[in-house]
Amino acid sequence: MKVRDYECDIQGVVNNAVYQNYFEHTRHEFIKAAGLDFEVLHNLGIDPMVYRIEIDYKLPLKSGDEFLCTIDFETEGNLKRIFNQTILSLPNHKLMTRAKVVAVVLKNGKPTTPDTFIEKINTYFQNTAV
Repeated sequence: MKVRDYECDIQGVVNNAVYQNYFEHTRHEFIKAAGLDFEVLHNLGIDPMVYRIEIDYKLPLKSGDEFLCTIDFETEGNLKRIFNQTILSLPNHKLMTRAKVVAVVLKNGKPTTPDTFIEKINTYFQNTAV
């Protein structure tokens, strides 16, 4: 991805809230690549939701910077799913930002064990180098 001018604040660096958009875009693309569709899931009463997000800002991105957003996935207990994400500058892959995104899956508004969700993501990880 590439930083756009309007994502920067008065100091000339990417506003802290914009990093959540980068991370979310990456998670959505990852979930689509794993064969899941948010609209189909929602119509079945299944909604993956962010429960908590922790972001460590290491170095700032600036307008025009190109970067790579990575993702790794793990489980925590029966209900929580963790997306570990980083933003690396290009071309040198310097760590700019790191996030731990804790997600849960709701079924008709109540937390549930996300078997199908997890199965598809795990299969994707096993078959793809991310």
